[in-house]
Amino acid sequence: MRLILASTSPRRNELLTLLGLPFEVMAPPFVEQVMPQLPADRQVSEFAEGKARSCMSQYPDALILGSDTLISLGSEVLGKPRNLTDADVMLRRLAGQTHTIFTGVALVSHARGFCDVRVATVLVTMRAFDEEALATYLRTGESLGKAGAYSIQEAGGALIDRIEGDYTAAVGLPLRMVADMLRRRGMPCPVDVDRLYALRPYPNWARFGS
Repeated sequence: MRLILASTSPRRNELLTLLGLPFEVMAPPFVEQVMPQLPADRQVSEFAEGKARSCMSQYPDALILGSDTLISLGSEVLGKPRNLTDADVMLRRLAGQTHTIFTGVALVSHARGFCDVRVATVLVTMRAFDEEALATYLRTGESLGKAGAYSIQEAGGALIDRIEGDYTAAVGLPLRMVADMLRRRGMPCPVDVDRLYALRPYPNWARFGS
């Protein structure tokens, strides 16, 4: 059985590789449009499913995995910044606050007629960084293409005080959840997932625990 990752995110590619399963990557034709008035958990569910379903016609016999990540600060939903100015605004809002990361995962199969969707939630508390720290981080360019304008697995990890939840969900693909979804659909992972979480073999994972 083929496994397709409906994502061009290098982070999701790297994380899925840790499960030891062979998979192929397809850029999903689905384009998400963040709607500030809708709850983030609902949007990531719809986006993850949309990405996965958009690849079904090309891979009708495969298992297709889609995922999406959004951040919620109170009732405000934050997606990816449009530019560095937008990133600056986002990071100023997040500084010194606790926000929520929602990562949706969808596993679909046209041939077998199912669509499984789940959402992982992570609470993240950001440090109250100063102007110099903000300017230094923006110069890295990491903010672009990242929900909330930061990358926890890279230099952006220095902006974070602590997290509560699955670190891999904060990066963009909750591995324990994905492994369970695949197992339930007949594709068990060859690696020991508990041992994987104990070893934490991904940048900054050991620093933030779970």
